[in-house]
Amino acid sequence: MEKGLMWNKELIKYCQAHSSSVDKVLLELERDTHIKELVPQMISGNFQGKLMQLISSMIQPKYVLEIGTFTGYSAICWTAGLQAGGQIHTIEINEELESMIHTYFEKADVHNKITLHIGNALEIIPTLKETFDLVFIDAKKTDYDAYYNMVIDKVRPGGFILTDNVVWDGKVLNNNKDPKTQAIDDFNKMINEDPRVENLMLPFNDGITIAKKVNG
Repeated sequence: MEKGLMWNKELIKYCQAHSSSVDKVLLELERDTHIKELVPQMISGNFQGKLMQLISSMIQPKYVLEIGTFTGYSAICWTAGLQAGGQIHTIEINEELESMIHTYFEKADVHNKITLHIGNALEIIPTLKETFDLVFIDAKKTDYDAYYNMVIDKVRPGGFILTDNVVWDGKVLNNNKDPKTQAIDDFNKMINEDPRVENLMLPFNDGITIAKKVNG
């Protein structure tokens, strides 16, 4: 979510102005999301989306798992560096978004690279047989720890798990935390103490943690 928590708004505008332009389909999808959805801020958006595209291009994954599709913006971004014959599995619980997601996958001409799963990620993840190079977690905040524990063994050594919204609009600093904030704070501590990964939390947008799997 593009809240720019740690950033001056003018500095964000400056950074965006000095970054590569966004694909027209992604711009259309972002506009459409803001028109049609009640919580459009859930979209990754052009600033974070460009980071995702560059990360994908650097990693060049064959298999990607995304937990939380929303309207499909981030899934499209992950295709940027996807290997030939690769596949992105993306999971969205809200079936009402299915039509819009497929529409933009078609417009971006990535529909053959992405498999959309509609349903509960906790039920779908165990059915996936691939070993993933990259996992992106951005769904129900109180289930972050469950998602992580389900996918860690499905990630190859040297693969990456990225998690969004890890500072939760700065609420992780509050002494009295609501359940979502407490869940995120607990999740952040769990990853930081996990010897299977090395991790970096970035104060970017609403916070992104990048964890690299180093042990099986």
